[in-house]
Amino acid sequence: MKMTVALVAATLGLHAGLSQVAESAGPPAMAPMAAPPAGAYKLDKSHASLVLRASHMGFSTYTTRFSRFDADLTFDPRNLSASKVVTAIDASSFEMDAAPQMCLDIMKGPQMLDTAKFPQIVFKSEEIRVTGAKSMEISGTLTLHGVMRPMVLMATYNGGYAGMPNMDPQARVGFSVHGSLKRSDFGIVYGVPAPGTTLGVGDLIDFSIEAEFTGPPLATPAAQTH
Repeated sequence: MKMTVALVAATLGLHAGLSQVAESAGPPAMAPMAAPPAGAYKLDKSHASLVLRASHMGFSTYTTRFSRFDADLTFDPRNLSASKVVTAIDASSFEMDAAPQMCLDIMKGPQMLDTAKFPQIVFKSEEIRVTGAKSMEISGTLTLHGVMRPMVLMATYNGGYAGMPNMDPQARVGFSVHGSLKRSDFGIVYGVPAPGTTLGVGDLIDFSIEAEFTGPPLATPAAQTH
């Protein structure tokens, strides 16, 4: 009887010990990834978004987006200030979920974006000033509605890697970008509220960009020689 009790106690103790080890070990750690190389990078459109926000009569901050845009990035993680970016937005891809067609026609028509006459919105960087470990100010020019004006974007470099074998065989980097503009500066004044009121569509447009870029292919280990 004593032997049976001791055996049961030992078995339970072993089970508890193994459980504790398994819990403390957690999931297997991923192998460290090499840093992304310098070079030419292209926007990964499946991991990118461009969202805009503007006051709607002061009642809400209406949120909308452009669904089609592209960007080319020249990137050096060891010298962020030497990087350059060019972004082109398809103006006709302006989206208004569940909005009446009349509203969308106004936004794309001559009263606002006039996408038939100005099919692209383009930003070109001219200078990048590093402001923190991963933060920077991107100065450049924005061409919107046929008007070119200077613009400064606030950006955060979210990191990257040289690639993941068998999963993501190209370098990848990611950024979060924020900025704002007054549409009246670009000649888009339709519906701007009169001074002292909020009735209309706000002049100030805030926007946010989340973007991942893919770059040079992951270097493969040199073939072993015998």
